Amino acid sequence: MIFRAKHYQTEQMVDVHCNNGKIVSVEQAGNFVPDHQAAYIAPAFFDLQINGAMGVAFSDINLDESGIRKVLSVCRLHGISAICPTIITNAHDVLLHGFNTLRKACESDSGIDRAMPCFHLEGPYISSEDGARGAHLKQHVRNPNFDEFKQYQAASGNRIKLLTLAPELPGAIDFIRKINLEGVVVAIGHTAASPALIREAIAAGASLSTHLGNGSHAMWPRHENYFWEQLGCDSLSASIITDGHHLPEALIKTIVRVKPFEKQIITCDASGLAGLPPGKYSMWNQEIEILPSGKVVVPGTPFLAGSGSFTDDCVAHLISLGLVARSQAIEMATNAPRRLLRLPESKIEVGNIANLILFDSNNTVPFRINRVIIDGVPIEQN
Repeated sequence: MIFRAKHYQTEQMVDVHCNNGKIVSVEQAGNFVPDHQAAYIAPAFFDLQINGAMGVAFSDINLDESGIRKVLSVCRLHGISAICPTIITNAHDVLLHGFNTLRKACESDSGIDRAMPCFHLEGPYISSEDGARGAHLKQHVRNPNFDEFKQYQAASGNRIKLLTLAPELPGAIDFIRKINLEGVVVAIGHTAASPALIREAIAAGASLSTHLGNGSHAMWPRHENYFWEQLGCDSLSASIITDGHHLPEALIKTIVRVKPFEKQIITCDASGLAGLPPGKYSMWNQEIEILPSGKVVVPGTPFLAGSGSFTDDCVAHLISLGLVARSQAIEMATNAPRRLLRLPESKIEVGNIANLILFDSNNTVPFRINRVIIDGVPIEQN
């Protein structure tokens, strides 16, 4: 198949010819009729923090392969060809079950394996304080335990490549050093740490802030706090949730202007309720509500409970704010997270797997997916 559109980086109109799941040529657009055409073409998204979707949570004792396929299918509709399935704070047996189930699904199907190149453990080694803990269940929060982590890593088949923790917990700094040696990227998140402890964590090897500006207290010291310390560190990458609910425009502007561009990552942080209509649901053994606006909250509190959006929504919102170029927003949702996790970058080049998005983008529509191509074949949009 041949797909024609402007290259998202060069703005040049190109014909991308795909065969047997790979890109076989990228040439200047011809004067014939292609199979599909849109305004722009770019690599499909990679999101390093997706907790589930459509009522399926990866942190669920009932998770099975059919649920995993359901999440991956809806992600593809939103231009996401690969994810880091994220398992959050929960009981030990739930975490073991989740990683075992994800591993078995990868081992049973090469397509699933490509769609989930690594896993993310968010917690359970996080702050127990309200606000900093977010929607994570307090009864399952605990201190870092390297032997316990090794059990999760064994269950995953050594696929855990990202771990989010709070560096103020007893033993956390030494824990960071140890799992860095295991090849795991350490992220700071859901923390109540002092600036000094944030600096210690970075020195020990932490290299990412998980959803910077969220998973935090409603009130904090105006100068000496964990947010400013992470924002001001040039070596620390930052993932941000640009869905229009998690961060106000002024804060997004501050982050994207302060952080080096190559350190900026978009994540949607989709919860297991993403894609469902407004209403109250039971998830993670608690009640969660999707508001008519699409915001996902813990009822009766100001605290968010993940996101009801997907990566394309986050890219669209960021482009609409006019704070970064279109190509930069795409990079933040494709190759920036891949570089952090030491995964091969996704480029529109001969020989690469043809996981692509065709999209429209103009003054009226900041970003809208036209086609999603997985392994060289357009998928049907519902």
